[in-house]
Amino acid sequence: MSCCLMGGCQLFIFVSYTVGALFICLYCGNVSSSEARIKLNDSSADFETFTKKFNRMYEVDGEEFNRRHLYFQNAAMRHIYLNSFPTEPQSAKYGINQFSDLSQNEFRDLYLRAISNRAPVFSGLSIEGLPAKFDWRDKAVVAPVQNQLACGSCWAFSVVGAIQSVCAIKGSQLEQLSVQQVLDCSFRNEGCNGGSPAQALTWLKQTRVKLVAQSEYPYKAKTGICHFFSQSHDGVALKNFTVHNFSGQEEAMMGQLVEHGPLVAIVDAVSWQDYLGGIIQHHCSSQWSNHAVLVVGYDTTGEIPYWIVQNSWGTSWGNEGYVYLKIGGNMCGIADSVAAVFL
Repeated sequence: MSCCLMGGCQLFIFVSYTVGALFICLYCGNVSSSEARIKLNDSSADFETFTKKFNRMYEVDGEEFNRRHLYFQNAAMRHIYLNSFPTEPQSAKYGINQFSDLSQNEFRDLYLRAISNRAPVFSGLSIEGLPAKFDWRDKAVVAPVQNQLACGSCWAFSVVGAIQSVCAIKGSQLEQLSVQQVLDCSFRNEGCNGGSPAQALTWLKQTRVKLVAQSEYPYKAKTGICHFFSQSHDGVALKNFTVHNFSGQEEAMMGQLVEHGPLVAIVDAVSWQDYLGGIIQHHCSSQWSNHAVLVVGYDTTGEIPYWIVQNSWGTSWGNEGYVYLKIGGNMCGIADSVAAVFL
């Protein structure tokens, strides 16, 4: 391997953006009682379909079955609310996916484990003459979507994703690097229990550890003992990185993406538990950063300009593993803590 060595019913759904979960308090202005009843009445059949589609093995009418069915019903009610807002073309849609039998606390505890460090406000110059649309995938330098499984390793996936892309941009063959190596060896983080992309990048910069190929150190979705490699072992070393807050300066963030490669970002992904596809314009706070992703492109040619963001929840989630976020307004906190890597 060579290189330069993220309607007036009395129905209440508690959904507000708090630290614990998504609680939205709704007095059903956009949701009819009949719609809610139909949704709940259909949930038994839907849950059976869900369990078959996602290979859930629950004993019918057992304790876990009943609990999961309740979470599934709660998800169905959330979807009515989330889809009730006035929508523009290509707006986000919410519905049943692989997370619909999890409580919101379970979803948060399993998947939203990134830690955000306060980033300095970007004070550089914006790049002039940016293209209206830019996507690093078009240049074949973005690796396929991965699946972190039931491990809070998004922070490691985002960092490794950025490094392997920048390595390819600089002329090397695109190769998937080891997320497990970062998960096991980044001692300032907590493996599957969560971590900070900035801390991982600091560790890589200070130690000059070389990331090896994923084939040499495969992902196990659990924290293990660090496997050390000699300095002569082939791998990719990080030279430097930057972390900035681009809130209110998303055009400048676009410039950083074009100039330096895919960017690591930390977002509030609470509402992503129910995301099916489209461009997110609502239901996304910028107050509680909890999930790390990889921003690979943007598109400003349509009615709704949006960021193109690679997630680490597999290709069955979202837009084949990607999520689109409206540019402007710091949607989901996409601009609060953004890292670029240098090799």
